[in-house]
Amino acid sequence: MALHRVSQRRRDPLYGAVTRLLAVSLTPVAALVTPGRARHTACQWALTMRFPAEDLAGLTPQTRAAFEAARSTALWRDGQLLGLTSGYRSPAEQATVFAGRVERHGSVAAALRWALPPDESRHVTGLALDVRPAEGARWLEVYGARYGLYRTYDNEWWHFEYHPGGPPERLPNPGFAHASSRT
Repeated sequence: MALHRVSQRRRDPLYGAVTRLLAVSLTPVAALVTPGRARHTACQWALTMRFPAEDLAGLTPQTRAAFEAARSTALWRDGQLLGLTSGYRSPAEQATVFAGRVERHGSVAAALRWALPPDESRHVTGLALDVRPAEGARWLEVYGARYGLYRTYDNEWWHFEYHPGGPPERLPNPGFAHASSRT
């Protein structure tokens, strides 16, 4: 498995340390709120503070549970942050994303290397996750299979999908199936 190469920002280790310290300090309160799940709850609270614009709504319950379990392990065991840039998208939001890619790249064929139309995107089904930072994505690429989360495209280090039955075929890019069906 070839891991992607994205450089770490200088501030990322500091953010990780502060977020973990915050999770540790929130654990006693979390123990009162969710007995038996204090570390998990404290982790989710700390990551919500670290990534305030993050929105887990719309993910399938299984996808959300897998992502939350993975990010809790990443933080507590390895000190890695795992945030969500984008998860569920409505069909209208995905259509806007795809149209923006068509405009940016000049054609539907070129746009398909980076996005799919709403009827093909797993973001619309609540099964796809775009994660950050790069170190968190690297962690998820190594350990994500334990949670049914897999990187699915070679050109998108941030894109993972929930596949509880095992790894899907990893494709060069989102539109690869389109390109291969035309040849």
